Amino acid sequence: MGVGKRIQALRVGNDMSQEALAYSLGVTRQSVSKWELGQAMPDTDKIIQLTNIFKVSTDWLLLGKIPKPPSPTRAALRFGMYLIVKKFAQSANFYEQLLCIRASVVGHNRFAQFFFDGITMSIMNEQHLPGHDYTGCGDHKFVLNFWVPGLAAEHERLKALNIGRITEITRANASYYFFNVYDPDGNVIEITGGYSPE
Repeated sequence: MGVGKRIQALRVGNDMSQEALAYSLGVTRQSVSKWELGQAMPDTDKIIQLTNIFKVSTDWLLLGKIPKPPSPTRAALRFGMYLIVKKFAQSANFYEQLLCIRASVVGHNRFAQFFFDGITMSIMNEQHLPGHDYTGCGDHKFVLNFWVPGLAAEHERLKALNIGRITEITRANASYYFFNVYDPDGNVIEITGGYSPE
């Protein structure tokens, strides 16, 4: 199996279209097609992006070498979280604006993943999760919490974006101030950080 076939296997195995992979890499669908057909090779930077997106080694992607599995350690664990949403397209746009990054991976209309600071945050389209039982979860599937160095500046940035309902900055105690932003499904994003009340 060559590089192109391994890329295709990873893409199909992750339920991604050529368009979705191309979008994640900032290339055209035709480029992905040429790679998969063995008519062209991805540039080095795209190889690195592919290994990050699909969590594989460059040795495996380029040479088909299966690395020896590492001994399990706490440091090898990666933290990830996902949020189940009803309004998928609006939510993907909302989180791209909130996080100031494009979705790293978009899988059809099923999921979008954001990679930042060693964390994977995914939004999952509730319509494509048959058989999952979310009774008893309430309106909010979970609360995201972000810390920023300048709370007032972030509050102004998000208000200017007009991406959703935003509360005023609230004092929880003498050293903890926060505000909430609500995504298109009404899920809560609590933002806290450095703040000096006037």
